[in-house]
Amino acid sequence: MNRLDVLTLAVTDVDLARRFYLEGLGLTPLLDLPGEIVFLQLNHGLTVALWDADRLAADTGLAPGSVVAGQGFSLAQNVDSESAVDELTARARRAGAEVLKPPQHASFGGYHSHVRDPVGLRWEIAYNPGLVVDADGTVHLRAIP
Repeated sequence: MNRLDVLTLAVTDVDLARRFYLEGLGLTPLLDLPGEIVFLQLNHGLTVALWDADRLAADTGLAPGSVVAGQGFSLAQNVDSESAVDELTARARRAGAEVLKPPQHASFGGYHSHVRDPVGLRWEIAYNPGLVVDADGTVHLRAIP
């Protein structure tokens, strides 16, 4: 079975990113090497590594500066209520995030916001009652009436 176990995110400043993910999103590090890399478990075996963009480029055989931090994708966290979206968005702002889209009702029928963390990565914070994750990690996604 194919799966995603580690998502490595290229960042410009590991320590600045660490502050946002620990203080802003409330994550706990699995392994933390200050100034170098930090690993965070998101859920059901998915780990995120925050790593300096130039070190990631070097590790993959690319020239320094060829990996651009925080561009080309966004990440999403699904929470269990509209008030949790409001709370987490405020918490992220206090930890240095820029709110790109304040909490509001979404076209998919839920409620969400978009923030950019201090090193440029974009996150959607969403309440989507159509997204259900079983205890074993199986995801179900259905339209919201």
